[in-house]
Amino acid sequence: MSSLAERKARLIVHGDRPYNAEPPLGRLRAAYRTPAADFYVRSHGDLPELDAESWRLTVAGEAGAARDFSLHDLRTGFPEATVTATMQCAGNRRADMRAVAPVSGDPWDAGAIGTAAWTGVRLGDVLRALGVAEGADRHVAFESHDRVEGHPYGVSIPLAKAMAPETLLAYAMNGDPLLPEHGFPIRAVVPGYAGVRSPKWLRHLAVQDHPSDNPIQAGDYKLYPPDVTAETADPAQGHTIETMPLNAAICEPPRGAVVRAGTNRIRGYAVSGDRAIVRVDVSGDGGRSWVQAALEHETGAPFAWTFWAVDLDLPPGEHDLAVRAWDAAGQTQPALPDDTWNHKGYLCACWHRVRVSVAA
Repeated sequence: MSSLAERKARLIVHGDRPYNAEPPLGRLRAAYRTPAADFYVRSHGDLPELDAESWRLTVAGEAGAARDFSLHDLRTGFPEATVTATMQCAGNRRADMRAVAPVSGDPWDAGAIGTAAWTGVRLGDVLRALGVAEGADRHVAFESHDRVEGHPYGVSIPLAKAMAPETLLAYAMNGDPLLPEHGFPIRAVVPGYAGVRSPKWLRHLAVQDHPSDNPIQAGDYKLYPPDVTAETADPAQGHTIETMPLNAAICEPPRGAVVRAGTNRIRGYAVSGDRAIVRVDVSGDGGRSWVQAALEHETGAPFAWTFWAVDLDLPPGEHDLAVRAWDAAGQTQPALPDDTWNHKGYLCACWHRVRVSVAA
């Protein structure tokens, strides 16, 4: 296994403490399942150093029932499950919004996303073992070992999503134990939701009648209208980000590339939180005309991205490539980042544009 320093050298690092990084887009598009060393890293505090043998997860169900689980307890006490799913930061593509007006947060390009085969046990199985009833209007609150501004990292998800078969307590990624930066020894994986709802380095979870009051849940990751500023934002009025929107990106060629005149292969990804991608359109002239791309999606992976590719005939000159996706509800993406700009730079899902030069 490579060292953390070696893995950092492979990525575009936006911050060292906390450690935040994304892969170059060409490498991201190289494999349907993103290798762990090329998977984006989003941290809110320092990476905790945890020992698998001594690690314990406390799970508190309803009516005061609680139990501590070791990694061995989880692996031997419940059926193992593997779910191939895409995980994406709510700030993915923030750089496009930053080009409109200043926003807070790291300037993510389109690489704060990745897809992996996550292996672990179903969170619902663990909760049922503690007598948690399905259908209740409850929330599952997570608390982690990392600390953010003096508080343990904490978020919550609705109980219905926690009990869904795709939601895991994962200990492996693409068949290997989680790397430290990806949540070793155990993390939650909540497919279709923003990555913030899949906390790493878990230490405690509880079923309760209200969302977590942790600052990450109660104050951060809220979507606001464009007229709200950091000074006027009221978290109680912001929309809590859970399911991720329809999105698509061009991974190859990169921005600023010089390509040869004639046929050029354009490749990228498309993703939707909980709907299928049914069409991807690609333009070589900034959106004046469109060509449909060929789609590649893995059967039986409803929460995983769709790869797309198309050949465009590009004459000499400057060209603005653009991509837009369509989902199973017939919805598509807004044309401009201006349309959904917000001061936190969340959920940028406009057409992704890449300007290239075509040489004769």
